[in-house]
Amino acid sequence: MKVALIQQSNTADIKSNIQKLENNIRSCAMQGAELIVLQELHNGLYFCQTENPDVFDQAETIPGPSTDAFGKIAKELEVVLVLSLFEKRAAGLYHNTAVVIEKDGTIAGKYRKMHIPDDPAYYEKFYFTPGDLGFEPVETSVGKLGVLVCWDQWYPEAARLMALAGADVLIYPTAIGWESTDADEEKQRQLDAWIISQRAHAVANGLHVLSCNRVGYEQDPSGVTNGIEFWGNSFVAGPQGEILIEAANDKEENVIIDVDLKRTEEVRRMWPFFRDRRIDAFGDLTKRWRK
Repeated sequence: MKVALIQQSNTADIKSNIQKLENNIRSCAMQGAELIVLQELHNGLYFCQTENPDVFDQAETIPGPSTDAFGKIAKELEVVLVLSLFEKRAAGLYHNTAVVIEKDGTIAGKYRKMHIPDDPAYYEKFYFTPGDLGFEPVETSVGKLGVLVCWDQWYPEAARLMALAGADVLIYPTAIGWESTDADEEKQRQLDAWIISQRAHAVANGLHVLSCNRVGYEQDPSGVTNGIEFWGNSFVAGPQGEILIEAANDKEENVIIDVDLKRTEEVRRMWPFFRDRRIDAFGDLTKRWRK
């Protein structure tokens, strides 16, 4: 399967951002991509740097304007799209939601982000209710997609549950970057940890991992921090954790690569982690703390 990750920088002009996304989707499709992944909250700026009630006006229903627009593109180009939207479920109830669009333009399924951060410049708990759809892969014409979102990528349990439900690939739309006052050594540690964690999910589950991050600088409207320099580095890892392709950290880029989903069977035969799991002894994993 040929997959594509669109690593893009955004501005406050949502219409312009969407037009750029469409252009990139078309470019990837022309190069043969069957599955195209967009970054987290791809229509606009990463608004969670501050807590601003006016931002809720950006949320939309699912189905809604974005699923309609991108659905038309998916149908025209006959590609599967992974979107990341600010979902308005009801008055005062919002989610950070990934939506999978099938090749015929219909909604194949969705995933609501389960792990919600609340850190300086990442005030997501103000905006998003934790997901309630569980860890269920989305059935598509290109396979069962284990779609998770950003902060979920730090949790091996989330990746494992998607794998146990039969996911053929793990997908992480993402928005993560550096605070400019961090030392270069700290920035490198953060980036390395991010990559290592996701490569570990690939190894532990014998699955390809597709991680699509945004890139570019976005100012903190409050001026409390120096804003976020999103670090890009979108990548695809193979089922042994090997980096198959990786984008730069300082520019927009479409990452396109063929992945061989049959590798999962081959790797799991060599490294039978599922066979050797002591599920009878793992009950305490559902506890917050063991003492």
